[in-house]
Amino acid sequence: MYLDNAATTPVRSEVLTAMWPFLTSDFGNPSSHHRVGEAAAAALLGARQSVAHVLGCRPGDVIFTSGGTEADNLAIKGIALGSPRGRHLITSSIEHEAVLQSCDYLHRLHGFEITLLATDAAGLVDPDELRATLRPDTTLVSVQYANNEVGSVQDLSALAALTRAARVPLHSDAVQAAGWLPVNVVDLGVDALSLSGHKMGAPTGTGVLFVRGRLPIEPLLHGGGQERGKRSGTENVAGAVAVATALRLAEGERLQAATSVARLRDTFTERVLRDTPGARLTGHRTRRLPGSASFVFPGTSGEAVLLELEARGVVCSSGSACAAGSSEPSHVLTSMGFSADDAQTAVRFTLSARTSEQELETAAASVHESVARIRRIAR
Repeated sequence: MYLDNAATTPVRSEVLTAMWPFLTSDFGNPSSHHRVGEAAAAALLGARQSVAHVLGCRPGDVIFTSGGTEADNLAIKGIALGSPRGRHLITSSIEHEAVLQSCDYLHRLHGFEITLLATDAAGLVDPDELRATLRPDTTLVSVQYANNEVGSVQDLSALAALTRAARVPLHSDAVQAAGWLPVNVVDLGVDALSLSGHKMGAPTGTGVLFVRGRLPIEPLLHGGGQERGKRSGTENVAGAVAVATALRLAEGERLQAATSVARLRDTFTERVLRDTPGARLTGHRTRRLPGSASFVFPGTSGEAVLLELEARGVVCSSGSACAAGSSEPSHVLTSMGFSADDAQTAVRFTLSARTSEQELETAAASVHESVARIRRIAR
């Protein structure tokens, strides 16, 4: 069974159907002024309008990207360099590397000072700490909506109230949130929002960045001036149609899926904590993504547990797929106060709307057996 949906999801059949014409018959360049090109341009506009409808923004505020990493890079570097009122950035210590590395680039090459907000043991940022770190020269705040490793969900509206009062733009990496949490940018109060297509049923290599139109943004890619001059390069029309379709479908199913999957997650979590001695839940107990259940299993190795689980037919991960193969403990867990040794024992299970109760019963039993075997070997 596949319980690694935070890493990637299968492409939905509806998405394949929607994008197929733009990989075959309607293959035109949307900048070309002929029938084939105009058909592609119309599809691109339709995709932009569809995304804008879900996000509650203007179509012109939607930029299609190659995924969440590019969207994060464009938001942070683009806004910081577009019209900086200073050289100070604020982000959290548990962000995805796409955010942290973008901030590090701005520090190393452009002299920006970076303030990292700490989190509590559940992975939540304290709005009072953000209030205390905002300065007259702060150019941008970037705090993720939901964490990719432990699933904790930030109170973006509370953070946005502070940044809005200080007249500082707020960006949020919402890659894990789409399809599970509301992503209306007006309600959230954000000025920029990153999404990734392959987390919600579109192919890899597709993504979206919302940037409020009033914000100047320096492009990462220069050339023909596509995407209103914010991302040059011939547009991936099929990819734009794919991510727009996936987002529309995910939003339409969100309330029902979130309710049913959260119930299954809670039952699975209770079984793991009950049946596996020493297991500890990571992240907030209730303020977490509906499909996210993450644990540490002291006295084991997370990678060893993964191998045991896969041998029993359970596919999951030890944390962020983008950090796979790293020998370092998770920066997310160590920032939340876990020891380096315990952080090395992390295992993450991420569900989908297709995950069944029977599958999770089997998975919970497999966790118990796998952890017990690894501990016996270690002894």
